[in-house]
Amino acid sequence: MAQKLKVAVIGGGSSYTPELIEGFILNYSTFPVREIVLVDIEEGFRKLSIVGQLAQRMVAKSGLPIEVKLTLDRRSALAGADFVSTQMRVGMLEARGWDETIPLKYGMIGQETTGPGGMMKALRTIPVLLGIARDMEELCPDAWLLNFTNPAGMVTEAINKHSGIKSIGLCNSPIAAYKWLSSLYQVPQSRIYCEFAGLNHLHFISKITIDGKSKLPELLANRDGYSARNVPQYEWNASLLRSLGSIPSYYLKYFYLQREILEEQLASAAKGETRAEVVQRLEDELFELYQDVNLAEKPKQLELRGGAYYSEAAVRLMNSLYNNSGDIQTLNVANRGILDFLPDDACIEVNCKVLKNGPVPMPVTVVPPAVKGLIHAVKTYEQLAIEAAVSGSRDMALTALAHHPLVPSVNDAEAMLNEMLERNKAYLPQFFQPGAGQ
Repeated sequence: MAQKLKVAVIGGGSSYTPELIEGFILNYSTFPVREIVLVDIEEGFRKLSIVGQLAQRMVAKSGLPIEVKLTLDRRSALAGADFVSTQMRVGMLEARGWDETIPLKYGMIGQETTGPGGMMKALRTIPVLLGIARDMEELCPDAWLLNFTNPAGMVTEAINKHSGIKSIGLCNSPIAAYKWLSSLYQVPQSRIYCEFAGLNHLHFISKITIDGKSKLPELLANRDGYSARNVPQYEWNASLLRSLGSIPSYYLKYFYLQREILEEQLASAAKGETRAEVVQRLEDELFELYQDVNLAEKPKQLELRGGAYYSEAAVRLMNSLYNNSGDIQTLNVANRGILDFLPDDACIEVNCKVLKNGPVPMPVTVVPPAVKGLIHAVKTYEQLAIEAAVSGSRDMALTALAHHPLVPSVNDAEAMLNEMLERNKAYLPQFFQPGAGQ
């Protein structure tokens, strides 16, 4: 791998970028990146300019020999890259608003990565990521693509199935669990071990130790669990946690507390307080801060965004791949027999040992028997949705929705799908070609 490391950041105008730049600065001694190219689309040019100038000020303050470049030319950004990080939102926050509100009209949860809204995000996103993968095959075939773009597991699976590049999916949720435990027990994360098993945004933690001693029994009595600002803050049902013997991802509240969350979402939407609207206000405030020419560090307010700490995961993964570190990280990778009830090509979220040639999934010792059916059902939906995203088949998209546990009626799903496809028409050309309905 080249010593003068080049990293291309797709979606470089994201509000997360300062956190990523901070990670590169803090880890420069072991991951000596020399060139960071922030790339975005024409519609994102203003944000790219603002966040890019902040990134340049941060690097200047550090005194490190890192060059930060800004461009709208994706191919030039990818040429010769060693690592490519994706943090983009096809359709921007406007489309997220559709994902969150249209399902509510049909009595279904509206969320950007789970349920019908998550499928629409996948349908918009997967073709664009596959285009990036094709460019990488030509311009930087040996580079690693680290995908943070949601729904991360589905996107990573699509890339693994339909391209020849090296790709890994990652999420900030596992890091959030470690930070929760570190704060709860007042110990550094290095002394904590968690075993994750499941899918992205659908994992279960069935083993938690500190210095090798299990903390799971006492943690099962902690009904708050770990959470994130972008998920409703409900307590877990105590009997459920005891029965499962594991701590579910906070995204599983959409499945186990479906009625409560739907009611909350309907009330929030009526007040103009969907998550998309909240995030838009946060983004406006952040970019106002970013424009301050005296600001040369990541502002504390960035932690209010739901994806805080993502860069910690991204930079750590790049560092470990570059240095063949062998440390353990929770990643989205091909199953290859790790979960024996899922297909080999399914993308799962599990602990992996990170080596130079890529992550090696570790055997999973515990999967609660009660959740295998749920994991399998959601993976079935995901694989159908991936096929729909690639083919543009409305029939396949409807079949995917019909098999999602959060969709109660195929007839309502069909009406909802038609409305969502029409609203997203500008981003979904594959569904509007002649004969695309089959």
